[in-house]
Parts: sequence; structure tokens; C-alpha cells
Amino acid sequence: MKKIIYMVALISIIMISCKKDFLDIIPESTVTTELLYKTDKDFQDAVTGCYTALRDQYANMYVLGDVRSDDAWHALGNNVSMNAINAFSERSSESIYASTWRNYYLVISRANTLLSKIEGKDEAVIINKTRHIAEAKFLRALAYFDLTRIFGAVPMVTIPVSIEESYKVGRTSVPEIYANVIIPDLLDAEGGLSVKYTGTNIGRATSGAAKSLLGKAYLYQKDFAKAEAKFKEVTTLGYALLPKYSDLFDYTKNEHHSEYVFDIEYIAGGLGLGSHFTNSFIPKSTGAFADTYFGIKGGLGELNTPTMELFNAFTPNDPRRLITVDTNKIFYKFIQISTFTKKYVTPVASLNDSPANWKVIRYADVLLMYAEALNENNKTAEALTYLNLIRTRVGLAGYTGLSKDQARDMIYLERRLELGMEGHRWFDLVRTGRALTVMASTGMKDYNVVYPIPLREIQVINNPTVFAQNLGYD
Repeated sequence: MKKIIYMVALISIIMISCKKDFLDIIPESTVTTELLYKTDKDFQDAVTGCYTALRDQYANMYVLGDVRSDDAWHALGNNVSMNAINAFSERSSESIYASTWRNYYLVISRANTLLSKIEGKDEAVIINKTRHIAEAKFLRALAYFDLTRIFGAVPMVTIPVSIEESYKVGRTSVPEIYANVIIPDLLDAEGGLSVKYTGTNIGRATSGAAKSLLGKAYLYQKDFAKAEAKFKEVTTLGYALLPKYSDLFDYTKNEHHSEYVFDIEYIAGGLGLGSHFTNSFIPKSTGAFADTYFGIKGGLGELNTPTMELFNAFTPNDPRRLITVDTNKIFYKFIQISTFTKKYVTPVASLNDSPANWKVIRYADVLLMYAEALNENNKTAEALTYLNLIRTRVGLAGYTGLSKDQARDMIYLERRLELGMEGHRWFDLVRTGRALTVMASTGMKDYNVVYPIPLREIQVINNPTVFAQNLGYD
């Protein structure tokens, strides 16, 4: 079995897209690398291939970030793998782990190939050379950032390698990956990307996205001083909270607004580029009423059901409550249903053809991380200023006079309330050391802070001294 993570070159690239964003439509083809990477558009298409792999990956981020946590569960119960992940009884052979590994290393492989091919190219010919390099590094950094928080130590590969060479590549520690790939790549990316794009380039990673992810990387490494400095830079780039929280999830409006930092882009229109979130998250019990009242056609999945624990975390007067967790027990006076999130509800013309993007980073997330870094740096009063921006946006009173420990708890809570059902909760619990305390009653063990390495990767190497499974999953 060939390990896709160490592909020498892009054997085939399927680049399809639409008018909504930067993705360009090109024909499906199979070519050798000798015929690629000659024009600026060749490199642009190669970057597009990295984004394409992320679209596939983030379609399942809700399982890893929400269903695993105390915020959501697979209420329908018909997916054995999701049930196991929710109950911490999963096996390393679960298909989601293999696809997650494959998708991220496809991004890395494509980025590595692009970076190796663009070196030494004439900027008079490759007119967007700086941007191509910066985008590739941003996307590679994002892939490694996610891989390390999902699996822990993983192979660190920054150049194209042969299949034979790949068998000798073991796992690299998380600190080494941060020091040698994630942080250097993002430092390079922030200087090579534009603050804002227009026209067909809207949706590309910006310098604000690179700075935001870099600040988040520092936060994960508990380098609060650097995190604070980087988030402060982001606040100077023109971002602003939308006046109405509900507008964040109104897909009839432009998703590239003042609060947008970086999304995984999807588009409806029958081209196979829509997201499945709208159909998959609505309860099956709504039946035809999903179409009647929400305009949602096609099947319903009930795959990501918010918990009552999440509902009860909100105060009754918080307008985010019924957007994040709708508990209307008499669904439009006809039928009783389970809870569901309205964050992805929008008319859908056919199954899994939703325009709803996956929000990787939005400005409210940045402000809350900035508040966290400030507070950890003993600047609690200043931290409350940014925390309160999130609260006052939804008409809630701000906090005053909190101690550092109290502020920390309120920042953690606000992240849960503001970002609920957006894939953050599990990773927040792990990075802040609260996962086992919160989740032990549901079956979590101490080793469950990372997921198992996919079984097929262990079997391909078949050498535990080079490539060992995560502890607890043997």
C-alpha cells in the first residue's frame, strides 16, 4: 500500500470551483510534474489543490471538535464510528482517522511540491510568486497545526520524498513541528499575503489569517507574550464584530464581512461544491417540515446534535442560545424534535448542496484569544475590555473587577457560548488541560487527549521503533 502522505508529485489534480471565490475551474487531467509549474497559473492551480483537500477535511471537523466534546453528540445513534468517538471507545481503524491523515498530508504534499518547484523561478514570469509561496506555507502550517492537535506527534516532511524514503520517516514531536514548520511558515506567510483581497481572489488566506493562526499557535504553546503581541496586530487590520450575531449565520448575505478571517469555502449550485452541514445537522424527525419551514430539501442526518448541557450554559437572555441550540419542543406547532443548531440552517435546493462555510477563524475568536493572552500576562483589566466586546455585541452586561482566575474562567465560558458548534470545544478543553475533568464521566481516559494514529499507517511502516501508535490505543 502506497502512503499518500509522501507522494513525490501531484499525479492528478482535480480543480473545480465557481464564481463565489478564488477557486478556478480547470479540466481534470493526469500529467507529470515536468509539464506543470511553468506559468503563474500553474502555481495558482497548485495552491488551489491545497484548498481543495481542506474542503474535504473540514467536512468532518465537527466530529473531531464537537461530537467528541460535551457540546454535542450523535443523537440518532446509527453511525457506529461516531458513537465510539463520542464514548471514547473508538478503534484506530475508524475511517475518519485515515481520511483525516490523508487529507492533511495531501495538503502538505502539494505545498511541498509547489515550494520545491517555485524556488528560483523568475518573478517576471511568476508574477504572484510571493503570494503563492505565502499561501502554500500558510496552508502547510494549518495542516500541521491541525494534525498535531488531533494526533500529537506526526511525521514532519517539508520536501518531496520518495515512497522508499517515506518508510524511514518516523514521528516528530509536537514542539519540534511548531519550531520548525508551523511558526516559521506562518511568520513567512504573514509577510507575503495581502491584508485584503477583492474580486475572484476573495477567500484566499490573508495576512490577517496568518497572524491569527500564528497567535493561536503561540497560545497552544503557552507563549502568551508572543500570542498577545500577534493578536494585537490583528486588531489593527480593520476587522470588526458584526452588529448582529445572527448575521454570522445568514447565508443569504455575504460571508466575507468584517468579522470574517478565514473560512473553508463552499458554494451551492449543483457543482458538487456545497457543504453537507445543513442537511447533516437537522433532526430526521423534522421530515417534510424541514422543507416547509426552512427550505431544506434532500435527506436529513441528525449527526451533530447539541447537548442540553450546552443549552444550559447560556443565560436565558442570551440571544446566542437559540441560535446555537434550538430546543423548540413543539416544532412550529406540529411535531416534537430533538435539539439542533441553527448555525447552519439555510435553504438547500438538493442534498448536501449548502452554501454554509466552515468558519476556521473569525474575529470574535481572535478577540477571545487576545483576552486570554492578556489575562495570562497579568493584564486582566485590559483582557476584560476585549472579553466584554463579545458580550456587549449580544446585549449582555460586561464584567468588571474580576481576578485573574475568575477572568480565565469567564473567558473559557465565553468561548463555549460564542463559538459553540463551530468545532472549537474539544480542542479548547484539551489545550487548557480541562478535558479529563469535564469528560471523565463519559468514558474519557488520560490518553484520549489525542486520537489514535490510523491503523493503516501503523501497518504500512510495520516498525514500532520508527512509527509507534499513540499510547493507550495499541
